[in-house]
Amino acid sequence: MCTAAYTYKPTHTHSTFHRTMRTVRSSVLCRLLPASFSLVLHGLVLVLVLLCITPHCQAVQAENVEVLEGGTAHISCRLQDYDGSIVVIQNPRRQTLFFNGTRALKDDRFQMVLFTPRLVRIALTNVSVSDEGGYFCQLYTDSTHHQVATLSVNVPPEMPTVEPKQEVVEGGDAELTCVSPRSKPAATLRWVRNGREIQGVVSQQENGKTFSVSSTIRIPVERKDNGAALSCEALHPALNGQKKIRHYRLDVNFAPTVRIVPPSGILREGDSLSLTCSITGNPLPRSIQWSRINDSLPERAEISGPTLQISRLSQSHNGTYLCQAQNNFGRAADHYTLLVYENVSVTTMAPPTTHPITSRPTTSILPSPSFAPGPRDPGAVVETHSAVPYAVIGGVLALLVFTVICVLIVTIWCSVRQKGSYLTHEASGLDEHGEVQEAFLNGNDASQGKKEYLL
Repeated sequence: MCTAAYTYKPTHTHSTFHRTMRTVRSSVLCRLLPASFSLVLHGLVLVLVLLCITPHCQAVQAENVEVLEGGTAHISCRLQDYDGSIVVIQNPRRQTLFFNGTRALKDDRFQMVLFTPRLVRIALTNVSVSDEGGYFCQLYTDSTHHQVATLSVNVPPEMPTVEPKQEVVEGGDAELTCVSPRSKPAATLRWVRNGREIQGVVSQQENGKTFSVSSTIRIPVERKDNGAALSCEALHPALNGQKKIRHYRLDVNFAPTVRIVPPSGILREGDSLSLTCSITGNPLPRSIQWSRINDSLPERAEISGPTLQISRLSQSHNGTYLCQAQNNFGRAADHYTLLVYENVSVTTMAPPTTHPITSRPTTSILPSPSFAPGPRDPGAVVETHSAVPYAVIGGVLALLVFTVICVLIVTIWCSVRQKGSYLTHEASGLDEHGEVQEAFLNGNDASQGKKEYLL
């Protein structure tokens, strides 16, 4: 019974424990030691067994790894109380990569970095998503111990792309889609215009272990929005706070506008004409048409792109010139009316001067240089002054007409005054002297009727 009590076969590989816990067979001790001491020794053996199977005696430990796609992952297996047993490292498909430090799988991306009694470490270069999973660290003793090191692969987003759904025309809506085709975990997309975020409709699609994310916005546009800047930002934990930003400028299509830049000043015969047709539009018209309304262009007209030139102008070139341009979204035109003036050349002749015959010496007075007339521009319009004083003649005629009118008014007034005075006095005499009227009617004698009535 003593032999059975002190006989123990270890189940774990441990050099010190093997040396300590070998089979104890001593019949002499069994005879000499009392029964109580045998029980104490038996309890000590049980304590040693319990200490061996507690967690701190774990033979192998593995560490989880997180790495970016394309980077290098270091997979480590930590050993405890290693006594030279077999160590095997396997990939997630349970293919053996290394057997006690010796390569077992022909994959040059895996390299043995370190193999010591305490640490076994391998390196995996150019990591891809397919390498993700659990890597087994196995220690073969009397019983197999293994731990799993989980490899997580993050895929940062690529530069997002921005595509319009269709051509953007003024007065309509621009529908733009920003796409991050591949990331793990899924990236976050954000639209920004003039420092303000624009909310978009987000959709997400899973492609194996990666994700494709898109964000779509719809905004109204006008002609002034052509060339306006927007940006789509991709955010991801693997970018460490950085952003992948795609800048985009709106391409708004609109009909052309045409404006003819006229020359400055008055054009006269012999001058040259240059007209420039200023055009805007998206897309810009490829061709510009010059024409003259109801007539053909002059023979000396030269067209160079948007410019029309005519040399040695004459009045036969007068007319309305038209510039036209069009693109796929409309047509526009502008016109310019050319009026060529005739050259005016004025010849000034000095009137003949007569000098009376006299014994006195004649002196000629020269004009001061400061008042000397400068040379005349042959193309200038010269106002001619007549020698007849039309203003004086007009004043005399006006005065004469006024005098005649005054005389007529006075004459008429005097005539009316005389007739009215005669009638008044006659009537007055009869009123005052009723007897005279009565005598006049009764035919009184001549002596009484001969009364004077003075006017």
